[in-house]
Amino acid sequence: MVLIFSDSLFITPMNSIGIIGGGITGLTTAYRLQQNGKSVTLYEASPRVGGAVQSIRKDGYLAEFGPNTMLETSAVISSLIVDVGIDGRKIYAGSEAKKRFIVRDSKPVAVPTSPPAFFSSPLFSAGAKLRLLREPFIGKPPKSKEESIAEFVRRRLGQEFLDYAIDPFVAGVYAGDADKLSIRHAFPKLFALEEKYGSLIKGQIKGMRERKKSGIVAKDRAKMFSFDDGLQVLIDGLFHRLEQEIKLNTSVTKIEHTPGGWNVHYNDNGTEYINTHSSLVLTLPAYKLAELKNNIHGADFSPLKEIYYPPVASLALGFKRENIAHPLDGFGMLIPKKENFHILGTLFSSTLFPGRAPRGNVLLSTYIGGARQPQFAELSEGEQVELVVKDLRKLLGVKGNPTFIHRTYFQKAIPQYNLGYGIYKDLMNEIESKAQGLFFAGNFRNGISLSDCITAGSEIANRLSST
Repeated sequence: MVLIFSDSLFITPMNSIGIIGGGITGLTTAYRLQQNGKSVTLYEASPRVGGAVQSIRKDGYLAEFGPNTMLETSAVISSLIVDVGIDGRKIYAGSEAKKRFIVRDSKPVAVPTSPPAFFSSPLFSAGAKLRLLREPFIGKPPKSKEESIAEFVRRRLGQEFLDYAIDPFVAGVYAGDADKLSIRHAFPKLFALEEKYGSLIKGQIKGMRERKKSGIVAKDRAKMFSFDDGLQVLIDGLFHRLEQEIKLNTSVTKIEHTPGGWNVHYNDNGTEYINTHSSLVLTLPAYKLAELKNNIHGADFSPLKEIYYPPVASLALGFKRENIAHPLDGFGMLIPKKENFHILGTLFSSTLFPGRAPRGNVLLSTYIGGARQPQFAELSEGEQVELVVKDLRKLLGVKGNPTFIHRTYFQKAIPQYNLGYGIYKDLMNEIESKAQGLFFAGNFRNGISLSDCITAGSEIANRLSST
């Protein structure tokens, strides 16, 4: 199609696919489409791609802004890394990463990883362990009932498992509130175990056989990895292969569905342009999609603004190794709400991967805020460091002050799949059914992990490549 604006001539291929949003979902979609011979244009409003995925080297430390690790949950993840040409830079987490801690009575307690370890673990009381034996015999709730994660776990496993297993896990993954998150939408695989097998224990055993056949690896068994220069390596690799197809500093102001395809109105250095695409993939955060103007008949994006994204701050703090009493022999520790600390959890970053801290030093990455205590995320850096160090002194035996500080603040961090989230998924499904060639994808729809986003981007690319 030929478009003329301001006495200039612009030509956009009719089979071109537009992608709005340059996070990991958008980058994966664009790259896979490019590999499949499709013409793509990716629009990103900021001066860089990658969204929350960003790494920095400073003073001998390597700190992450957002996610710290990835999981090899399927061949989709591995093949992307190989195809981008960065497989040789991949680093797997050490064996110590399998050991994880949950705080109980103000002390980090190792999470048991086998039945014998479970029955001897001080993490749960004898009563809680006996309560677990009832799980296979507990019935399902009424079909009309949508349970929160807290309700689901209390019913099937009991209050203590909620307090000292699921609640801290929810804080670590979603920075969320187990009383508000929907089990159906936030943890669909867990929900499906009860639906299909009537029991979590039975489902884990029988589901293991099915995963082996499908090639899917459960997240608790998947290999954890990063790269020699952090997760930024993946973003840089995708960017270098897509650079000519990416428009940075480009704000999309409106999308239009016309008989000729999809018109994308965008602003580039103060000048308004329009490109036409045969299909359009929207990977912006939900709150930005809600503000995106469109002329799609009967389509209203505005309800998406109701999806809650709590504020979260991450603080990567360096310490002299000799100033920490704890052996730091694991992945990190998670903090139950019941323990009344300021922080959500801490990763032992320099234990996970080499090269994260100078010799004789360690790097701890701590998260604060979230749906549990959003007010702490909005404090100044100095106030946050004070709160974090105070908690780390009590929990890990930290002495002295940090020798390195890197703080990242996300005003809107992770979409919360709270009770009633189905209305947003239904809305997206309805809009897609009315508007041929329009697709929604991202952590607000397909799961919040990097692996979920990569899988979603690959699936969208495959669907578009087959048409």
